[in-house]
Amino acid sequence: MAQHNLEQIDKTEYPHINKGLDGIVAFSTTKSFIDGKSGELIYSGYNIDTLAENATFEEVCFLLWNDRLPNQQELENLKNELISQRELPSPVLEYIKTTSKDAEPMAVLRSAVSMLADFEKPDTGSGDEESIHHAVSITAQMPTIIAAFDRVRNGKDIIAPKKEGSTAFNFLYMLNGEEPGEAAEKTMDLCLILHAEHGMNASTFTARTICATESDMFSAITGAIGALKGPLHGGANTAVMNMLLNLKEQGEKADPVAFTKEKLSRREKIMGFGHRVYKTFDPRAFHLRKMSKKLSEETGQQKLYEWSEAMVKTMKEEKDIDPNVDFFSATVYYSIGIKPDLYTCIFAMSRISGWSAHYMEQAANNRLVRPRALYIAEKNLDWTPVEDR
Repeated sequence: MAQHNLEQIDKTEYPHINKGLDGIVAFSTTKSFIDGKSGELIYSGYNIDTLAENATFEEVCFLLWNDRLPNQQELENLKNELISQRELPSPVLEYIKTTSKDAEPMAVLRSAVSMLADFEKPDTGSGDEESIHHAVSITAQMPTIIAAFDRVRNGKDIIAPKKEGSTAFNFLYMLNGEEPGEAAEKTMDLCLILHAEHGMNASTFTARTICATESDMFSAITGAIGALKGPLHGGANTAVMNMLLNLKEQGEKADPVAFTKEKLSRREKIMGFGHRVYKTFDPRAFHLRKMSKKLSEETGQQKLYEWSEAMVKTMKEEKDIDPNVDFFSATVYYSIGIKPDLYTCIFAMSRISGWSAHYMEQAANNRLVRPRALYIAEKNLDWTPVEDR
């Protein structure tokens, strides 16, 4: 099929043609700012380093939904509301129990979140208040969905959520069947903070596009989960962990430097390195790197951390590429006993805070998202009867 030369396109009619929308500004936002050159990430005014060192995930949720930090009473109210919304409707639990045990966790999460809409009251038109309620509800129930499916597929009883504790604490409790220690809870909480929001990525763009049609938040979040499920967006930390486990299988012969160079020589993509936005070290990776080192020492997984560092050094020397948030989050999750195929679900469990914040921002100043497409095929072809084709 003949195609037009893009160089000959009328730039006055099509002034902005960028594959993958690179550099195209589609929305304005107060939710996050990324400086890819200096490696800076801001959530609603606060540097990610400040939040990582001081905040809880619940505070970050409030911040993203309200563009300010909560006072003590507001924080307690949000915590209590999240606790009250943790339990799943019986049909959703039944779906989790009866679906295929071999199903992809992200596929189950996507379907279960979509089902949650059936148990919400019809749209009342109450605007912000209703949107906050839906955001709290989905944020509270996502951890329950993920933990319940993991237990069912492993032949274990589902653990009901507690009526106390943080989101991080409750998730680990429901997943493992025992209350996590303070260190594990803090680790999980930090991971949730670091993944909570990150600009106009594919899943956030999807959520805002669905919102722009005036569809409901459950539809937007289901769509966002579908976008995150794709390996070019979510799933990189799962690939990183599987790569490290493949290296581990080599036993005493394992050589991370040779392993990395061999993959590069075959022009294979090494997951967990490079970023569409960051041209330097991903600021989230700094915190995960420190956590990975500490956890590997505590759990006897020092080799995994040492191999990770060797790969980081090799990639920097060979390709001048730094690790992103996915690289060290893989070993962090693995060290606290989370299976690799759950990693993207945990990403979603955190990013629901950002997705829902963007949904509310879009709804408050909405315009239907309707970009143009450049037609590059033939026009007005002659008709050929079917018997002559």
